[in-house]
Amino acid sequence: MTEITTNQHKPAVDGITIDCVFFGFNKESLEVLLVQHAQGESIGKWGLLGGWLQADESADDAAQRILQELTGLEDIYLEQLKAFTNPKRVLERRVVTIGYYTLVNREDYNIKASLRVIEAKWYKINEIPDLIFDHNEILNVSLMQLRNRVRQAPIGFNLLPEKFTLLQLMHLYEEILGIELDKSNFRRKILHMKLLTELDEKQKDVSHRAAKLYKFDDEMYKKLTQKGFNFEY
Repeated sequence: MTEITTNQHKPAVDGITIDCVFFGFNKESLEVLLVQHAQGESIGKWGLLGGWLQADESADDAAQRILQELTGLEDIYLEQLKAFTNPKRVLERRVVTIGYYTLVNREDYNIKASLRVIEAKWYKINEIPDLIFDHNEILNVSLMQLRNRVRQAPIGFNLLPEKFTLLQLMHLYEEILGIELDKSNFRRKILHMKLLTELDEKQKDVSHRAAKLYKFDDEMYKKLTQKGFNFEY
């Protein structure tokens, strides 16, 4: 949440804000985008991307507007998480926030911090500082939801190169789940799902033994995304 009002929108709805958890994967690690506030009661402090719900917009529209205003990004898929209603989450006043989250490939987006924030910075998921209000809690709930989704639907379509190795895919799962996976067990389970197409190609320009390359089967990816699965480890 950011205690900010502007003249370009209708008055904010008193006591309702939007907070967005913006996860990014950068080939090696899972990170989250945080902003250092330049205005309001939280000036100089780090928090999630957030702002007030305006009187003339839905929560979904507000999430998109806030993201665009703070980072310059538009039309990002955001999934609504839940409402955070602890009466003590903000001191001296009652503020309810609606949480959203998304996961993107960092290389696909150029983040530009707006004048409303001092800085926008990516933090590794295990190096998150103390955030304003209950933003650490919102982040943790978002991470739990993301991990549940990984176990129920395929991921990685936009987070990996078009052609990738099983080790790269496994590393993606390890980063999101925060656990170490058994290589042979992961290989057996992922190949059994028929989600991948094995290519007649191997890695190039690597110092180690070149591994086989795979790509996602588009039809199976769509099917499993709709149908879901139970991918336990």
